[in-house]
Amino acid sequence: MGIVNVTPDSFSDGGLYADPVRALAHAEALLVEGADILDVGGESTRPGASPVAAEVEADRVVPVIAALARQRPEVLISVDTSKPEVAAAALEAGAVIVNDVTGGDHPDMLPLVAGRGAAIVLMHMRGRPDTMQNDTAYADVVAEVAAWLAGRAAVACSAGVPAERVWLDPGIGFGKDVAGNLRLLAHLEDLGALGHPLVVGASRKSFIGRLSGADVGERLAGSLASLVPLVRLPRAVARVHDVAATRQFLTVLQAIAEAA
Repeated sequence: MGIVNVTPDSFSDGGLYADPVRALAHAEALLVEGADILDVGGESTRPGASPVAAEVEADRVVPVIAALARQRPEVLISVDTSKPEVAAAALEAGAVIVNDVTGGDHPDMLPLVAGRGAAIVLMHMRGRPDTMQNDTAYADVVAEVAAWLAGRAAVACSAGVPAERVWLDPGIGFGKDVAGNLRLLAHLEDLGALGHPLVVGASRKSFIGRLSGADVGERLAGSLASLVPLVRLPRAVARVHDVAATRQFLTVLQAIAEAA
């Protein structure tokens, strides 16, 4: 899953692709590099980020999604939003996946996704982007995140979303400290046992910088290292900035795992 941030303030590439023309060029480059899914977002969810109005968010993402759907109708397009009105406009424009960092918290989101026949990514986050790092203490982060994701998956299925279209994301970097992020990555198999595809978004995250001292633009090696556990999962999506390097890394890693 290649990241297309149409935002002025995302933590890694904020402002680089805020212009729709540049966003489309970036999306095309990610496809050339081997992306299977494009995740288009119009609101930053970095720690401390403030929310934006639904109209502003929709104005950022819908033109890009519509243009991608016209130019590349075979591509799976995801919209990164927690607002049902933005999701509805994006699905109408050609998106087929809603990537919701609030886990489908809004009461209208899951019925919308079910009614449109779309898929949804339910991510775990304690609090909201502007508050999520205020409390990162867990008695057992793996068990607590797994229980929460299982509960949200059940709610989504009850709302009419088919189980195979419910994807789960542990929310690396969202309301977790370094140790919590590492434990979740080390125990992805426990989360995969919930029976749904997993989406893992560790690309360039701050825990890599804390461990290595690397600035945000110099975290490729750490980002790749965080994806090693994915080869043990039957169904997984890596949400990344650096598609070509990630695809090569996972291809070789998978080949080694199969040879073993």
